[in-house]
Amino acid sequence: MQYLLKQFIFIIAILSVGLATAQEKQEDNTNYKKRVLESTEVDFLMSYYTQDGDNAAVTGGVGTEELTDITPTIVVSIPLNDDDVLMIDAGISAYSSASSSNVDPFDGNGAANPFVESSGASKNDILATFVGTYAHSSDDRNTIWSTNLAIANEYDYFSIGFGGSYTKLFNEKNTELSIKANVYLDTWNAIYPSELRDNPSFVPFNDESRNSYSIGLGFSQILSRKLQGSLSFDLIQQDGLLSTPFQRVQFADVADQVVQEFTLGDDVERLPDTRFKIAAGGRLHYYINEIFAVRTFYRYYTDDWGVNSHTASIEIPIKLTDKFTLYPSYRFYMQTNADYFAPFNQHLSTSEFYTSDYDLSDFEANQYGFGISYTDIFAKMHIWKFGLKNIDLRFRQYERDSGLSASLFSGGFNFVMD
Repeated sequence: MQYLLKQFIFIIAILSVGLATAQEKQEDNTNYKKRVLESTEVDFLMSYYTQDGDNAAVTGGVGTEELTDITPTIVVSIPLNDDDVLMIDAGISAYSSASSSNVDPFDGNGAANPFVESSGASKNDILATFVGTYAHSSDDRNTIWSTNLAIANEYDYFSIGFGGSYTKLFNEKNTELSIKANVYLDTWNAIYPSELRDNPSFVPFNDESRNSYSIGLGFSQILSRKLQGSLSFDLIQQDGLLSTPFQRVQFADVADQVVQEFTLGDDVERLPDTRFKIAAGGRLHYYINEIFAVRTFYRYYTDDWGVNSHTASIEIPIKLTDKFTLYPSYRFYMQTNADYFAPFNQHLSTSEFYTSDYDLSDFEANQYGFGISYTDIFAKMHIWKFGLKNIDLRFRQYERDSGLSASLFSGGFNFVMD
């Protein structure tokens, strides 16, 4: 942890020196140069996500996982001068969750049942997010640095984050090296299952904070006129409350307490207060001809909780005309279970750590996607002072072998100001 913090402070110091140097160069250079971003651009994004399954962590690994989420987002990129760009990303995620409603399964009509949602306040929630990014490019456009600030808030959670990145281009911009670092400081307002709140034997968490520190390295290389490759390596350290306070666990060596049709929780999930993650991946993009291209991706992930995963994906853009492109895609994912996972009612009360969250189980998943994009580089179609530059519509279908099924519809409209 101390090593990661020292590296982050070192990176910030480098970025500060880079800012002063870039400003001095800008003052001395009166020659014409192409602006990094010619005009203000605005992106309107919208996604609709829906899922269902039978392994809700809120009710101990069994029960409905039905959830819907709608996320409208606006991203504004503003050129401040020839070299500097300010980007503002603001969004709202409004979801309705049948499983979350069962934090208190007894506040609705009818018998409490893990496969039936209650009408509690936790059924619905809104997550508001804001990210501001400031980026500066050197006169020769071979050096780019950026800083960012992120804020997120919902009824039981607040997060603030900050970070930066530094990118260097070499070899006539055919080679790119980058480093990025981010810190997120999160705070829970812990909400516990209703039956445990007044239980004298229940021990609530005494620390409701969670901190995350990440460092990422990137390398990109144009290998030929048709082939480009990139590599990435990320380190993430987390500490604090890494358990979700309202997710139940039932013990096999403790007699079940069933009220109506609902098995009460014996405790909430309890996980270690530290987690170290490593991810390494690579991309290969190959341009076949004017119609077809191939984009491939692979990533390996491991952490000290025992989770190891492999992700592989392929996308084949098909350019139908100079304005329309299709994007069929496929993604495969597999992971091993965390050391602390067990299904419903199979944990022992003598264990130190336990969870029945199937996101930490052993599973395989397939995702099938399809998209269509419309691009007009001249932005001929106008709405007020904005020209429509791009429309992107996508659909993805996700299937887990545990039974979880999800669909994601997303769309984006990119406008450029005259």
